[in-house]
Amino acid sequence: MGPHPAVAAIRLAVRRVLHDILTDHHSTPDAPAHERPPSPLVLVACSGGADSMALASALAFEAPKLGVRAGGVTVDHGLQAGSDLRADEVVLRLRELGLDPVEATAVTVGREGGPEAAARDARYAALDAAADRHGAAAILLGHTRDDQAETVLLGLARGSGIRSLSGMAAVSGAGGRYRRPFLELDRQTARKACMVQSLPVWDDPHNADPAYTRSRLRHEGLPALEKALGKGVVEALARTAQLSRDDADALDAWAGRAEAAVRDSAGLLECAKLYALPPAVRRRILRRAAIEAGAPAGSLFARHIEEIDRLITGWRGQGAINLPGKVVAQRQGGRLVIRQG
Repeated sequence: MGPHPAVAAIRLAVRRVLHDILTDHHSTPDAPAHERPPSPLVLVACSGGADSMALASALAFEAPKLGVRAGGVTVDHGLQAGSDLRADEVVLRLRELGLDPVEATAVTVGREGGPEAAARDARYAALDAAADRHGAAAILLGHTRDDQAETVLLGLARGSGIRSLSGMAAVSGAGGRYRRPFLELDRQTARKACMVQSLPVWDDPHNADPAYTRSRLRHEGLPALEKALGKGVVEALARTAQLSRDDADALDAWAGRAEAAVRDSAGLLECAKLYALPPAVRRRILRRAAIEAGAPAGSLFARHIEEIDRLITGWRGQGAINLPGKVVAQRQGGRLVIRQG
């Protein structure tokens, strides 16, 4: 008798990702042992919740069969009393699954961008450091289709364009470091997999705290949408994310090719040539130029790009525009100059 369908589904998702990682690192699991390069190390980021515990369990099961070393890391955000004890407990659970190396890493969460963004930034910095420290080929994240739907809705609420509607990529980070095997699986599948395997899970109280935007969306917003529109909203939003990502990738590639053609011999952007481009392509070039000049990508919003765009499409002699990161954009003699102020 085979494993429970939920367990089979999460193992299959992880197996596919591990195959991709081996391919990316020029290793073939079917090759003779003496012909394979050193086994890559794959870490799982685990909070102790159902999604990441299901992921850790599947990684521990699948990795040895493919000759992949598997470890884990849990991040202690220090935002709740006893969070250090909770991190130690997660480490113990990961070791019981057979993962090695396993570690807990504590971070200090700042305030920039709000509590959720600050915690996310601190977490990814800690995960990057852990991957570098251990020489990991990849880090697996337990984001599910439900998380993807929430991310799309949050992007829609910000009104920050099609890239924001793309949600989370299955592969992201420098060199494709982060992998999300569960983006096509729902949260209930992960929880059921934990239940049938008797895996203890921890429900983070922050996930039910209405002080957090994502929590309100999860417990109030999405249920209200499903009540108004019927079942299938989560699946539709996840599908929207993939379609939006395909479109955004195509437009990014177009902008990358067009950028060289709209710069003069000195490398300055020519307003007349920018004006001739479709708005979606032009604004991507403007955003990239602002980031290259030193504007932080996370602080550069659609309204900033629209203001720069008006220097090209609605030129009436207006002055310089101040952007995040002390970057200034201004029009000079038919050229667009974006630089540190």
